[in-house]
Formats: sequence, structure tokens, C-alpha cells
Amino acid sequence: MGGSRHARGSLFRMLVGVLGALAVAAAGVAITRYVSGMGAREQGSPVVVAFGDSLTEGGPSISHPWPAVLAERLALQTGPSAPRVVNAGISGNRLLRDDFGASGLRRFERDALRRSGVRWVIVFEGINDLGFAGSVEPEAPRVTAEELIGAHRQLIARARAAGVKIYGGTLLPFEGAPSGYFAPDKELVRQALNAWIRSSGELDGVVDFDAAVRDPVRPGRLRPEYDDGDHVHLNAAGHRAMGEAVDLGLFRDSGR
Repeated sequence: MGGSRHARGSLFRMLVGVLGALAVAAAGVAITRYVSGMGAREQGSPVVVAFGDSLTEGGPSISHPWPAVLAERLALQTGPSAPRVVNAGISGNRLLRDDFGASGLRRFERDALRRSGVRWVIVFEGINDLGFAGSVEPEAPRVTAEELIGAHRQLIARARAAGVKIYGGTLLPFEGAPSGYFAPDKELVRQALNAWIRSSGELDGVVDFDAAVRDPVRPGRLRPEYDDGDHVHLNAAGHRAMGEAVDLGLFRDSGR
């Protein structure tokens, strides 16, 4: 795709630097940070896996990303028996393609379904699939809504086969992102994917992150008070809003 993996990795790191974003793993190396929120839980506690990219992983500038906020809320509601929350976000990760770690499709079993005690997975990934074409990979074809929906359907089938509930997180607005990462046609794909997540009924539930953090005046953009400045990533207040947008009722039944 117009250059080596190393060259693409360097270009991505440069883009992330322009965006003021998070530290990114070397190409092909999966970095996963695991968060359990309010202290250690019993090994037998049920597990929620937050599966995504840098918007889930958080990075060094965010000490309390949204999965940690969710873990905190679950602990306050339920106490020591609360589900553990595993942060399986990888900065730069994509759903469809390998590069910064294995693709979401390839790592889903390893990082989500094979995790001991897993009962629920929140899938919140796809923004890099949209953004890389025309920026990190200038000549790459645009990713379509059909491709992203098809990938989600694969994850749904695998989760159902494993007896795990799967929830879809709507993608956040990213208008204003520099270096070709955003384009109006990409926004149409984001809207189409989000509409499917919200209304298809194919998922076990929906976490509407988009509604929680979008600007009500300019819904193609993040709320200014949540934007860390690059128009893609969130500051601490934005992660707090995302963590508080998750309905705790989604995790009431810990049985298979």
C-alpha cells in the first residue's frame, strides 16, 4: 500500500503527534492495558471486556479512561462482587486490518472471548479504519459501512457461539481532525454504521458513546469541553462522560 510497514508506522506516529494523541506501539506489536477499577476482585468475578483502540486504551495522558470509570461505577453499585472490567484497547488498532497489533477481527478471541470469566464485551472500534485511508495510507480505498457492519457481524457470531453478550459502541464524531483523517464521505460511513448499531437489533445492546460526547450544535464534532484538541481523542472529562454513558443494567445477569 505505497510503502513498508515501518514507513506506514512512522507516518501514523507522525499523525498521532500532530493530533496530540497517545503513545502508539511499534507496528505489529499488540499493547493491551488491563484495568480493574476499584481494586482487586475475586478471580471468579464475571468480566466485562472493553474492546477498542486508543479511545478505549486511554494512553499516558489519561489516567482514568472510560473502562476505569465503568469499573468504578460497577463497584459503587455492587461492591466486592462487581464485575471486573478489562481494558483491551490498543492505540492505533483497526477492526479490519493488521498494523498496530492484530486487527480487531483477528485478536477478538485472544483479547476478549478467551479471557477467563468473560460475560460481556463492548466493541468500540472502527474510527481508525475510516481515518487511515487518505492519511496514514494515502492511496488506500475508503472503508465502507458494509465492510464495518460485516466485521461486527462476525464478532457477534463468535460471541454468541461462546455464550458471551456483545454490545456495540457507536463511533465518535471526528470532524476537524487534520491530515486527511476526516472527510465528509467518511462521516457518512460513520453515521451509517452508528445507525446500524442503534437500530439493527443484531447486537445484545448498545452503548451510545456518540450521543454522550457529540456537540449538540455541530453533531459531526466532539463537544468542545470533551475534545483534547485534536478533534478525535477525548480529555479526562470526555472519558468520564463516556464511562457514565454505559447503562449498568447491561451487566445485571452474570450467568451464561
